[in-house]
Amino acid sequence: MFSSSGRAVRKLGSSSSCTAASVIGNRNFLLRERYIPPPASLPKLRDAYSAIELALDSVVKIFTVSSSPNYFLPWQNKSQRETMGSGFVIHGKKILTNAHVVADHTFVLVRKHGSPTKYRAEVQAVGHECDLAILVVENEEFWKGMNFLELGDIPFLQEAVAVVGYPQGGDNISVTKGVVSRVEPTQYVHGASQLMAIQIDAAINPGNSGGPAIMKNKVAGVAFQNLSGAENIGYIIPVPVIKHFINGVEESGKYVGFCSMGLSCQPTENVQLRKHFGMSPEMTGVLVSKINPLSDAHRVLKKDDIILAFDGVPIANDGTVPFRNRERITFDHLVSMKKPNETASVRLLRGGEEHEFCITLRPLQPLVPVHQFDKLPSYYIFAGLVFVPLTQPYLHEYGEEWYNTSPRRLCERYERLAELQVKKVNGIEIDNLKHLCQLVGNCSSESLRFDLDDDRVIALNYQSAKVATSRILKRHRIPSAMSSDLSAEQNISESESASSS
Repeated sequence: MFSSSGRAVRKLGSSSSCTAASVIGNRNFLLRERYIPPPASLPKLRDAYSAIELALDSVVKIFTVSSSPNYFLPWQNKSQRETMGSGFVIHGKKILTNAHVVADHTFVLVRKHGSPTKYRAEVQAVGHECDLAILVVENEEFWKGMNFLELGDIPFLQEAVAVVGYPQGGDNISVTKGVVSRVEPTQYVHGASQLMAIQIDAAINPGNSGGPAIMKNKVAGVAFQNLSGAENIGYIIPVPVIKHFINGVEESGKYVGFCSMGLSCQPTENVQLRKHFGMSPEMTGVLVSKINPLSDAHRVLKKDDIILAFDGVPIANDGTVPFRNRERITFDHLVSMKKPNETASVRLLRGGEEHEFCITLRPLQPLVPVHQFDKLPSYYIFAGLVFVPLTQPYLHEYGEEWYNTSPRRLCERYERLAELQVKKVNGIEIDNLKHLCQLVGNCSSESLRFDLDDDRVIALNYQSAKVATSRILKRHRIPSAMSSDLSAEQNISESESASSS
């Protein structure tokens, strides 16, 4: 901590006033010495104090009240909870913080250092993949005396950074010091994405999230997570990721996401594997094993292609590209830093011949969403059956061991039918929850049939089921048979049908 090193400097200064003996020419002299730090340590001390000065007028404490949806009862929310985090002022009278600090918020307050007043803040933009959010405060009184921090560059290994924030254990601002240990793509826990991150040896505790990591007089990153089970291993979001997020919001007015090629690639480090695919000794690259059918790469690339270079940058056999001074990083970083709908040139080897293609890059959403923050889950109720889309937040309701304990194929009689995929309604394969609602609502036959996973079937009398639906909603105090997004789309469809007739 800077505070402890500051005390150490003062202590050395006070203890240096004591006398010390020196022998010169066989005579004893009493000398009074003042401790002078070695020249190499002076810049570090100046950096420490400048970081503190910058932080006092820039870093704020964030108070969030949030309420997450109940995915087992999607028409209800869980109880409210209060959390705290950190943030700092950036250019344009905005506050930058972590997305997980304000996720599922109902309202947000911010407080300046040394002030007893809390000010209402609004979330202007949030990017859960990169775990960043922008807040705005309309009250002009808040901005008096506040200074914005400038974004710097990616620090080199062993460069010192100061992490500033409001961690648990106290109410006042805290400054911890560390050095950069590693720079590489890392799993972002909140957004379940793989983006560049900086590992430091400074402690990052709950409450530190969203605070700046300051190097000299500029921001080197945003504190956002630590390594569970390890001591003094924290991670900060680097400036390129921050700028990508901010620039996207400024250009489009909303979060635009990070691009992906939609590929699964295999290293080609094995000599026989390279020989099998006709790679010459000087060639390096990675083998394409899977292609997302929703990506633009699906139009151009093929399985078993060897990607040799991305935007003119050669890809090594382990999938890495050169990064700074004698460092390497996976080529996914080059892809993620592209703007949505931006093109990239890809040089590849196919059938022993080299080809070059242009691919349009854009963010890709997984078939099963990994998160659904800041929105209510979709649902549809009919005859006591509750239909919901399959999402990871729903699976996470089964606890930390959700991968092993989430839905199994257990069904006996209608009352035991649960956790099953719906495949068809009246013989028609369904595309999504909206399509299911349309098929049920437009049913013209006496009987309504649902074909489920594991070859199970539900058959209902349609009119009796509609009556039962109303009774069930009333008995369980459920406000609507469907979520607001589905009911809004249904109203639009009905109005369009009425106008066309």
